[in-house]
Formats: sequence, structure tokens, C-alpha cells
Amino acid sequence: MNEVLQISAHTASPLSEGVEECWMDFAGIRMRYLRAGSGPPLILLHGLMAYSFSWRFTLPALAPYATLYAPDLPGAGFSDRPGGIDHSMQATARRVLRFVENLGLSSFDLLGTSRGGAVAIAAAAECMSAGGCKARLRRLVLVCPVNPYSSHGRWLAPFFATRVGATLFRSGIARMPFLFPYLHARLYADRNRIPRGSLEGYKAPLANPGFYEHALSIVRTWTDDLRELQALLPKLAPIPTLLIWGSKDSAVYVSSMEPLARHFANVQTVVFPGVGHLPYEECPEAFNWELTNFLISPEGSV
Repeated sequence: MNEVLQISAHTASPLSEGVEECWMDFAGIRMRYLRAGSGPPLILLHGLMAYSFSWRFTLPALAPYATLYAPDLPGAGFSDRPGGIDHSMQATARRVLRFVENLGLSSFDLLGTSRGGAVAIAAAAECMSAGGCKARLRRLVLVCPVNPYSSHGRWLAPFFATRVGATLFRSGIARMPFLFPYLHARLYADRNRIPRGSLEGYKAPLANPGFYEHALSIVRTWTDDLRELQALLPKLAPIPTLLIWGSKDSAVYVSSMEPLARHFANVQTVVFPGVGHLPYEECPEAFNWELTNFLISPEGSV
């Protein structure tokens, strides 16, 4: 496996060749993002408790076909973690579209994974609304996206939003450091396929204050966000869409892919057998091949 370490911010670790670390003043928030490649723009949205590090195998592989932008969304990664801002799905989606506008893009493709997939759905729905987005959304890619049809997380996330749950979350991770590696490993179906340096990369931003508070602010609106997702999905029917899943995803069940796919008139589905919640890390070559084929196909065709 091509083991690419891609962190840079606040560390001595270099980025992959051809990947540029950029910063944007984002309504008073210093936001970090990675840029690579040339061609039609593709925005990549990370999941909960993750950041642009998730795309360390995707950026160099897709660079010949697209201009890739991978933000550390405000509160995540090495971006600023201001207190008191709205981290609900809709508010985060609006920040993504503001990011697109600040980049000066006239059109773009959008990819979101896990909770970033839910944000991508909300952003896409906004693009389909009159006056919702100045740039045109060309294609949508959802990788194991949080959605209303997967039962996992419906009670767990709201529990951590309670005072008791939040206290257990903070004290548990802080006092039992083995929990973070345990939770990280559970995202992979085959522990032997966890890339070298993966755990260290995801742990790197923990040194910045506010990491866990950001995660807790997201779960506080989890139930409402799922309800809103249900209402937004019918708006996405015209968007050419690729759904990607691992057959052994323990975080967002693959059984939710079929009812989700029914909302799209032009949809392609890919399931990687024996793979968990992070196919872009557990089988990066196969993942990048499917993503590249989708992006280089004639627009509107899957």
C-alpha cells in the first residue's frame, strides 16, 4: 500500500508531493484546507472527529483528473475552534457553500463521507434551491454517509449530547487513552489493512484545545439533522450521484444504501466486500478507481 503521511500543520511532517497547504480567513475563523491537482473542482468533506488527513491517498491519485480542495471544517483538524458557533448540519453546509464561493468556483463536484456525507446532502439540496448557491453542483459522491435509514447512531449520538453522556465522553477519552485507538480501529473491517501512521495522523489535532467540544456540539443537533435530511433528500433527484459503501461498515449500515439510492434518478452504487467505514483508507486503490471513473464519465451519465 502507498503509505502517505499528510499532516504538516503544527507538525514537522511534510505533505505529499503536489499537495499544497492553504489557509482562508473564514468570517473571522482561520480555516485550513489542502489543494492539489488540476481540472474540474472537487470538494472533499471529512467525517466526525476527522479532517483532511482522511484524503491522503485520494489527493495524489485524483490530482491528474481534478482540482481537489479538502478543508478542515471550522472546529476540526487544524482549523480554528471558536466557541459558540452553530455546527448543525445546515449551518455547516452553508459554510461549505461559502467556501466554494470564496474559492471563486463557477461549478464543482462534491464528495462527503460519514457525517460529511450528511453535510454534502444538505449543501446539494441548497444548490438545488432557487438562489441557494452561485456555483453549479455537477456531481455528488456520498461515501458511507450518515442518513435516516441507518439505525446505528440514532440513540448513541443523542446520548452523548446529554449532560451525562458529554461528561462520560470527555472523561472517558481523557482518562482512558486506549479508547481512541479502540474506536478508531472499529472503523476498519480488517485491522490488518489499517494504514501505517493512521492513528497518529488522526490523533495529531487532539493537541489543540476544543477538539472534543467540537464533536459534542455536532451530536447535540444529531436527531434534528436526521429529520431534516429526510425532508431534503427528494430535492436531490436530478443530481448524478455515486454511492460508495463498505459491506462491513459498522458505523453506517450498508443496508441503508438501497432506500437512500431511491431518491436519485441518476445513481450508481458501489459496495466493497469485506471493507468497513473508511474505504478510501482500507482499499484506496479500488476506491480511487471507482471515483475516477465516475468523475471522468460524461456529465450527467453514471
